[in-house]
Amino acid sequence: MAFVLGIDIGSASSKGVSLGNRGRLGSFECPSGGDFRLAAEKMRDELLSQMGKTAQSVDRTVATGYGSKRVPFADEVKSDILCHAKGVSSLLPSARTVIDVGDLYTKVFRMDHQGNVHNFLLSGKCAGGSGRILQVIAKVLQMKVEEIGELSLTSKKRVDFNTGCAVFAESEAITRISDEVRKEDLLAGLHRALAAQINSLVERMGVEPEVAMVGGGARDVGLVRALQELRNQELLVPPEPHLTAALGAALIAMESLKPSE
Repeated sequence: MAFVLGIDIGSASSKGVSLGNRGRLGSFECPSGGDFRLAAEKMRDELLSQMGKTAQSVDRTVATGYGSKRVPFADEVKSDILCHAKGVSSLLPSARTVIDVGDLYTKVFRMDHQGNVHNFLLSGKCAGGSGRILQVIAKVLQMKVEEIGELSLTSKKRVDFNTGCAVFAESEAITRISDEVRKEDLLAGLHRALAAQINSLVERMGVEPEVAMVGGGARDVGLVRALQELRNQELLVPPEPHLTAALGAALIAMESLKPSE
């Protein structure tokens, strides 16, 4: 039986997926920390432990993500856009436009029914247009980033953020808190501001339906809702949107084992 690994080393978190002939076998996520090599080795060890396998039983490993070149045991490195496309195509075959909200960047790309990428756009270097701003504000509010999405949905009076910059947004959030603005209203405003920046990137790319949203930001239901309302369009979100690149890497690894026709 073939056994492969897909390792996605992101700037903030690392994800891994293991596949066998009959499909997905396991997955794992951990903080990337300051040592991408260590995170990759931890990922591999956990995935092997889940299946009771050894490193020698791995037929192929494909790495992707910000720190992919620091994965010493990878047989191949692929771009995260290609891996996301492969993963999304397997989970959501009808998707043609994909929004990936990562920690450092937001990416938008279009692909065909086979998961081949035809065009893509990347957000600027400012973290205000990526998932990093969610972590910044969660820290200001002394909350876990996983909690802010649900809380924002309870807002009755969304506040407007005057900036899309993460640094100034942090300062603005602190000011709003001192003015006794409710957390949920502040978060709803943050999600709206981030959704507006993401939507600007989407509009520049041009949309071909259906549209999928993946990456760590897609786990934030408040952000997903804000972008849907702004676009007046339903977005497809897979059950574990943060794993699509790791899954895609594993699928690429599995396909490379098949004899060429």
